[in-house]
Amino acid sequence: MKYISTRGNYKAVSGAEAIRLGMVPAGGLFVPEHIPEFTIRDIEKMQQEDYQDIALKILQEFLTDFNKNKLREAIYSAYYKKSFPPRDITPLVKLDKNKYILELWHGPTAAFKDLALQLMPYLLRQSIEKIKLDKEVVILVATSGDTGKAALEGFKDIPGIKVIVFFPAGGVSSIQKRQMVTTGGKNTSVVAVNGNFDDCQNAVKELFADKEFNEYISENGYQFSSANSINWGRLVPQIVYYFVAYVELLKRGEINKGQPVDITVPTGNFGNILAAYYAYKMGLPVNRFICASNENKILTDFLKTGVYDINRDFKKTISPSMDILISSNLERFLFVITANNYNLINQWYNDLRTKGRFQIDDKTKEKIQKIFIGEYSDEKETKDTIGRIKKELNYLPDPHTAVGIKAYEKYQKKNIDIPVIIASTASPYKFSRAVLESIKCNFNIDDEFDILQELRKCTNTEIHRALKNLNKKEVKHSRVCKKDKIKDEILDILQ
Repeated sequence: MKYISTRGNYKAVSGAEAIRLGMVPAGGLFVPEHIPEFTIRDIEKMQQEDYQDIALKILQEFLTDFNKNKLREAIYSAYYKKSFPPRDITPLVKLDKNKYILELWHGPTAAFKDLALQLMPYLLRQSIEKIKLDKEVVILVATSGDTGKAALEGFKDIPGIKVIVFFPAGGVSSIQKRQMVTTGGKNTSVVAVNGNFDDCQNAVKELFADKEFNEYISENGYQFSSANSINWGRLVPQIVYYFVAYVELLKRGEINKGQPVDITVPTGNFGNILAAYYAYKMGLPVNRFICASNENKILTDFLKTGVYDINRDFKKTISPSMDILISSNLERFLFVITANNYNLINQWYNDLRTKGRFQIDDKTKEKIQKIFIGEYSDEKETKDTIGRIKKELNYLPDPHTAVGIKAYEKYQKKNIDIPVIIASTASPYKFSRAVLESIKCNFNIDDEFDILQELRKCTNTEIHRALKNLNKKEVKHSRVCKKDKIKDEILDILQ
């Protein structure tokens, strides 16, 4: 399997090279030159396999240049009982009737990013060994909250790799910030940026495309890579859990062989829902994808109108991991849906760069709307959903999951009731204040960690192990920089 650029501006590379580079040096993202396919019979057979076996089966199809035994070793090392629950790595909880919550947050940092970022360090390490790289790899991460801690946890103290995380100051929850700044490891750095997530993400992407700066870094013994979902090594492990969820429904007898399901994903950067779309292209039976947004509803507007326009107000919400206006992985999706037409991608993304907007053609819009639905949930609806779901169904969703539930309910009003898998991306304890307010539990507490305890008492649920005693951990990172000084910050960190 070779990987090509969404903009047709780079030679085809191996899977190892795509993972090492992170993104296309000339601009654009790496995508597989073709998408492998499974038959319904292949999927049915997965009922006899565990999470790790299904992961190996899928990753083998995309990473054909990797040694099968080493790949198996990486998968079993990543999804080990110390990092994930010994039985259900991604539990599927029946909410009611045909609604199923796919809990993706049982890893070491309480967010869905763990499912990729526990495995990716092994993939990157093997990639470095395969191409005999003689430089230290510097992982640059822009985070809206969850990716940062997951990357730090996955890459800390791995030889030959440094990881630098940039997060928007004031743009993540107190718990998310505390998770990042208390991370140990001799190779980790965390920087608060005076700006929003898009400022962080744009700065990192510009650095990857800065030829002169990359040459200077290389001369000094370093090589940039990424742990964001712009890196194929971050995205490909996420395909796995959609197959696992479908197979679980088959096992339980909740669906018949080959029966389509809906998939709802709360998303800002379009990576998690893109992984579901790749699963569909591989043969997973899907009726519709419901792309759920918060009040920064740029994806909802795009899916309804075909116009992607970032010329709008940026809103801070109680679902901060979705407070994004530039959805990087949408580029990969548009490349696939247009049958790898890099001329269109270049045209649209040049318009986005120069005008802050682009409009797709009617043919492409019609093709997208046959399978993708865009819906959103405002702040009041999100809080009301958290309270209602807890009261009526005794299930406690975090704000992002609540956005997904509400968005699906809006879609469901106009459509037949078929089984739906709703991705739950974070533990409710990562956003305990918003959750506590939503369930209308009376409290007069300011300290975030006292709020954790109050939420536990009010809901009779367990605090995620990653968040227990977090307030007692030493703060190890206190760097802050302006959004236009990220390059200087990197140079200072690397000395």
